[in-house]
Amino acid sequence: MTNGKNKFFAPLLCIVLGVGILVTLLRHKDNTAEATPEIQDTATEAVADAPQEHYDAPNLLEIPKLTQSRQEQIIEHTGYTVSYNSDWRIPNWVAYELTRSEASGNGERADYFEPDPEVRGASASYKDYSSSKYDRGHMAPAGDMKWNRTAMEECFYLSNICPQDHNLNSGDWNDLEMQIRYWAKKYGNVYITCGPIMSDNPETIGRNEVAVPDAFYKVCLCQINGSWQGIGFIFENKAGHQRLKNYCKSIDEVEKITGIDFFPKLEDKIENRIEASFSASTWGLK
Repeated sequence: MTNGKNKFFAPLLCIVLGVGILVTLLRHKDNTAEATPEIQDTATEAVADAPQEHYDAPNLLEIPKLTQSRQEQIIEHTGYTVSYNSDWRIPNWVAYELTRSEASGNGERADYFEPDPEVRGASASYKDYSSSKYDRGHMAPAGDMKWNRTAMEECFYLSNICPQDHNLNSGDWNDLEMQIRYWAKKYGNVYITCGPIMSDNPETIGRNEVAVPDAFYKVCLCQINGSWQGIGFIFENKAGHQRLKNYCKSIDEVEKITGIDFFPKLEDKIENRIEASFSASTWGLK
C-alpha cells in the first residue's frame, strides 16, 4: 500500500510544483509590465518641471488680440492669418510663423494682385492703387511664401496689402524682411505680426477709398540660444533710409501705439520680460 501511495502522489506533487512555478513567473511578468508606466510618468514629470523658457511653443503663437474696438474679420490662409478691416480696406494685422525650411523656399514669385475671396464687406481693388503714389505693400511678404505655391498666390490677396511709400517698400521695410529670413535660417521659427498704424482720419486712395497708413509696425519673437526674445519696429510711411536698429522699439511700446496685445499665448512671466525691453545686439543689429 505504501508503494502505491508513492506512485500516486509523486506525479501529483510534480504537477503542483509546476503550477506554482508558472504562477510565480506570470506574477513576475505582470510586475515588469506595470513598472514601465511608472518610468514614463517620471519622464513626463521631468519635462513638466523643465524651465518654461524652453517649452515648445503652442500653435499659432503669433496671433495677437485687439485691445481697441475696431472692425475685424479673421481669415486664415495657407501661409498667414489676417485680421481684415473692411472700414479701412486693409488689415488690422497680419501674422505668421516662418520656419527655417520655409525661409529657404525657392518657388517662383506670383505677381497677380486680387481681392480676397473670403472677405465679407468692402474690399480694395487692383485699380485703387494704380492712380496713386503708393505701392501695393505686402504685410506677409512674397519672399516668405516661396515654400508653397498656394501660400505664394494667397499673399497677393489685397487683404494682405497696404498703400506703402515706394522707397520704404523697396528699401528699409524690405531690409527687415530679409533680416527676418536670416533669423529664421539661423535660429529656427520666428513668429511675426505686422500691420498699419492709422490716424483717426486717414488719407484714402482709389474709388474704394482705401485708407493710407501713417506708419507700419512689425514685432518678432523667437528663441535665441534657448531663451525667448522679442523685438518691435515702427516705420513711418515715407521715404528715407536708416539702419534697422534705429527703427527698434520694445513690444510694449508698439502695443501702446497700435492697441494690440502681441503674443498673448506666451507664459505671462516670459511675455512680460520679452515685451518690456529689447536688445538690438542680441538680434545682431548694430
